[in-house]
Amino acid sequence: MAEGGEGEELLRPPLPAGAPGPKRLCSRTCPAGGTGAVHPRPGAAGVGAGPGAGASGAPPALAGCCPAAAAGTAGAAGTAAAAAAGPGGGGGGAGSLLQPESLLDAAAKRVAGSWAFERVEGRFQRIPEPVQRRIVYWSFPRSERQICMYSSFQPGRAAAASPASAAAGGPSAAAAAPAPAGEESPAAGPPPPAAAPAAAPQGEGLPFRRGIRLLETGAVDNVLQVGFHLSGTVTEPATATEPEMTYKVAISFDRCKITSVTCGCGNKDIFYCAHVVALSLYRIRKPDQVKLRLPISETLFQMNRDQLQKFVQYLITAHHTEVLPTAQKLADEILSSNSEINQVHGAPDPTAGASIDDENCWHLDEEQVREQVKMFLSQGGYYGSGKQLNSMFAKVREMLRMRDSNGARMLTLITEQFMADPRLSLWRQQGTGITEKCRQLWDELGALWVCVVLNPHCKLEEKSCWLRQLRKWGEMDVCPLEDGNYGNELPNITNALTQSSGHSQDSLARPRRTVFTRAIEGCDLHWQDSHLQRIISSDFYVSPSYQREGESLLFNSQGQPLWLEHVPTACARVDALRSHGYPREALRLTVAIINTLRLQQQRQLEIYKHQKKELLQRGATTITNLEGWVGHPLNPIGCLFLTLTEACRLEEENCLEISGFSLCLDAGDSKPPVYQHVPVATGSQDSGESYLSLALEVALMGMGQQRVMPEGLYAQDKVCRNEEQIIARLQDLELDPVLVQTLRKQCILLLEGGPFSGLGEVIHRESVPMHTFAKYLFSALLPHDADLAYKLALRAMRLPVLETTAPSGDVTHPHHLVSVVPSRYPRWFTLGHLESQQCELASTMLTAAKGDMLRLRTVLEAIQKNIHSSSLIFKLAQDAFKIATPADSNSDTTLLNVALELGLQVMRMTLSTLNWRRREMVRWLVTCATEVGVRALVSILQSWYSLFTPTEATSIVAATVMSHNTILRLSLDYPQREELASCARTLALQCAMKDPQNCALSALTLCEKDHIAFETAYQIVIDAASTGMTYTQLFTIARYMEHRGYPLRAFKLASLAMTHLNLAYNQDTHPAINDVLWACALSHSLGKNELAAIIPLVVKSVHCATVLSDILRRCTMTAPGLAGIPGRRNSGKLMSTDKAPLRQLLDATISAYINTTHSRLTHISPRHYGEFIEFLSKARETFLLAQDGHIQFAQFIDNLKQIYKGKKKLMLLVRERFG
Repeated sequence: MAEGGEGEELLRPPLPAGAPGPKRLCSRTCPAGGTGAVHPRPGAAGVGAGPGAGASGAPPALAGCCPAAAAGTAGAAGTAAAAAAGPGGGGGGAGSLLQPESLLDAAAKRVAGSWAFERVEGRFQRIPEPVQRRIVYWSFPRSERQICMYSSFQPGRAAAASPASAAAGGPSAAAAAPAPAGEESPAAGPPPPAAAPAAAPQGEGLPFRRGIRLLETGAVDNVLQVGFHLSGTVTEPATATEPEMTYKVAISFDRCKITSVTCGCGNKDIFYCAHVVALSLYRIRKPDQVKLRLPISETLFQMNRDQLQKFVQYLITAHHTEVLPTAQKLADEILSSNSEINQVHGAPDPTAGASIDDENCWHLDEEQVREQVKMFLSQGGYYGSGKQLNSMFAKVREMLRMRDSNGARMLTLITEQFMADPRLSLWRQQGTGITEKCRQLWDELGALWVCVVLNPHCKLEEKSCWLRQLRKWGEMDVCPLEDGNYGNELPNITNALTQSSGHSQDSLARPRRTVFTRAIEGCDLHWQDSHLQRIISSDFYVSPSYQREGESLLFNSQGQPLWLEHVPTACARVDALRSHGYPREALRLTVAIINTLRLQQQRQLEIYKHQKKELLQRGATTITNLEGWVGHPLNPIGCLFLTLTEACRLEEENCLEISGFSLCLDAGDSKPPVYQHVPVATGSQDSGESYLSLALEVALMGMGQQRVMPEGLYAQDKVCRNEEQIIARLQDLELDPVLVQTLRKQCILLLEGGPFSGLGEVIHRESVPMHTFAKYLFSALLPHDADLAYKLALRAMRLPVLETTAPSGDVTHPHHLVSVVPSRYPRWFTLGHLESQQCELASTMLTAAKGDMLRLRTVLEAIQKNIHSSSLIFKLAQDAFKIATPADSNSDTTLLNVALELGLQVMRMTLSTLNWRRREMVRWLVTCATEVGVRALVSILQSWYSLFTPTEATSIVAATVMSHNTILRLSLDYPQREELASCARTLALQCAMKDPQNCALSALTLCEKDHIAFETAYQIVIDAASTGMTYTQLFTIARYMEHRGYPLRAFKLASLAMTHLNLAYNQDTHPAINDVLWACALSHSLGKNELAAIIPLVVKSVHCATVLSDILRRCTMTAPGLAGIPGRRNSGKLMSTDKAPLRQLLDATISAYINTTHSRLTHISPRHYGEFIEFLSKARETFLLAQDGHIQFAQFIDNLKQIYKGKKKLMLLVRERFG
């Protein structure tokens, strides 16, 4: 990748972790003249095959023995370098900032940034020491932006957009072009104190911020620069938990890039620690306070033999424990004539700068990149790992924007770890899709590679290398596919416009498209087209006065250039320009693309006008777009929108200005960006357009594009997410008159549009719905053009995929029922979300139309026509009711009526289907009708059969209407109360007739106050008792009758209930026992006749001995007839068990005990013997109620002893108790 004229090999063998790389060999020789000269020496080549710095022309001459001589021989190149340096370049000790830069500094600065020092030594026989010093001086990085970039995840303002758009799988980030690496940056030097506001807490944790704090508190000391090596100490102040610590820091640099760092803190991270930052910034801001020495080999050259020996011995003495073994080994090798060390001329010097063959790039700890990506992936999207990976992608974009070769290098390392993710093979084996979070990360990875391969200044060998690697990854079985588990009909990135004929090919024949396919296709694109070059290189490129053949296609009627290319591909070019730090060029191409889209929109509209009549008759249309721009892997609309809005964005206030760039300190805040209108730079007549209005226009064009719903869950979900993200960005725009005019114009075009518009009069049955988009348009347009807003939103309410039948012109798919997901392949996986968005649009319109009956009626009709889900209509009804009944003001009658009508529709839709919210819906409807008024309640009571089940109508609707709270709430007068009551009674009787089992009791309750109605309800119960009602229902109504003071009717119903009951001998815990006891008690209280009537029923229905004995005991305790029925005489005597009717009950009870005893003995176990003896004791009590009971019981016991004599232990217990 081009980097300040430099290049590099991406896929080289990595250096060992922490290794600074081989150092070039330096030596000194003395020519005959006696003066020292520097000569090139052979030595170990650097790792990598970078071509060095050969991008520039002839090097400036640096001969001469003084600064003046050097300046005098620098010639034109040196002068050009001085001119290119810009103002403020002399901040390195050449005088105050107001003095002009010397030619020596200008030339040295240029050379220091472009040439390896070995090349300088090789180019000139003799380099004066002052010249060497200035080259060494200017070789340290001068921009704090790069230090910041390599010391924190958090990018500057320009890159802040990246993680947000990663979810859309599209491009992101980039703003004003920074000074690319290798080119001049603003002068070093401390910024004014006012430029660094107090950082937000989030910014304080960044290594860069901590480094600044260490620098400002004087923690940096002992700073020494020896050649191309900087060292110093940084002291961390003591904290509550940690003592004060001093760390040794060493930095190597070359051509204005830090090439290696070492710090005693042992930092293990992708980025530089705060101590490296502090030392680097000390060197940038306080260069005059740094001791500067030439490379150590230069110093050694000036020593004689004795001085050299003394130097070596003192060095060994100072560090004998560390270096003595190494020193002895080297001494042995030097003294051996055949040793390898003596075969090479010169010796390495770690301070002498890079070799010509060394690649020139910033230090990046590759092992840490691998480890961190691996760790984040292993967390599976939890613990914020997805956010961390998105931050790494944002860092790649930041590096690309700085034209730093580490961008592609870091992306390669990230991709290798992604491909090694063990979950990929697991997902493939199981046949399950990749998780959504992971898919979004893969999408951003693919989009970044498209950016990388479309770098306008990358070299062919770099592109070939990337292509090989991308193909290798793409051919792996585990490589994720572009569209999830489905094949893709989307066209090739390079020749999309000619592939329409292949659109209907069989899915099995489709080529396999992976997440890298678009990047692989992007390798075939180039930037050599002369028309394209002219577009991006000038704002004033217009059509010539005389056009050659074919040139008319290159310009519109206003003479503005067009760029006729597959739209996503053209947008990928824009993203590449932005991503590589060419924002002006990206803007120019964006304007050309928008002019092309306008022309295409205009031509399609003209074609549609000729076909309109035919299309309207058919009621169907085809789709001209082979692929949708929203949800596209390359996010073309988001790319164009960001490019344009970034040109109009005002800087945030809380940003730290650092050498010409902004670092946002409160990136965690969600303050919307602020934009201003920036006129479009154009060579034609003043169009009056701004980049901001173009941004709005292209977003509306893209969002309004008619497109077929893609196949597969992930692709469909991505359409929804991308749409929401673009709308979120649109909502950041403050609509002024210029933007409102753009909005209106584009909305009218979309409404009039034919096949190109999703809001056109006729759309394809499987067209992506426009609900979310229309909701934004409606809200934006409403204050300015209400009629247009409603027209557009009502048009967008349709959801043709759910219509009962397909339009007559669309015969490609089978018809299906309403609200049934199409059974075709593929399915609409996001249908639930789409229906909820349709509901949101309707709710927005209802809210806005409050008080306007005409508009409300229109919206209501659209809802009833287009929404097929009862739950959603119910939600709309609730929303309308809530808005219509604010707590602090009067109700809105118009909206209340709409809520009621929607509620009635819900009742009709769910009447014959199961819905778990049905009871809630019914209760809500009654509440709504109550709020509307008495007429609404009368209406729902009278038409209950089409709205409610009989149970709902009686137990919920009528009961609520007749409640005291309802009467008070409505403040009804007597005639109104009577009317409601009459309707409720009529409803109750109708429901009781239809469903007596469930409605009889409610009907009786509702009819209590009207004698005729009550009698009618009672007769309905009596008539139904013999057929459809259960004993439980009858007992319940019987108890109700007793409670209301109708004991004889209660007795009759209880008698009917007894005929339905059957209680077996062992059912002594049956739930109906209480009802039986109550019925007998009721009969006993009424008198002897009633008791005599019910006992035969009891004897017939109840076979449980304990229950019968309980009834018998109760009947003998008190005299019958205690209820005191008027007109009856009561004897007041206790009843005898020897006479009817109790004799029959006693005999039945004794018989039940005998049968139960035999039944229990058949399979009794020893642990139940005690319980059985107690049972016999209760039986004896019952036997003794008879006159000859003791004889009967004795015979019964003897009989048991004889029959069950085999159960000796049990019979022994029986003898002990009963003799």
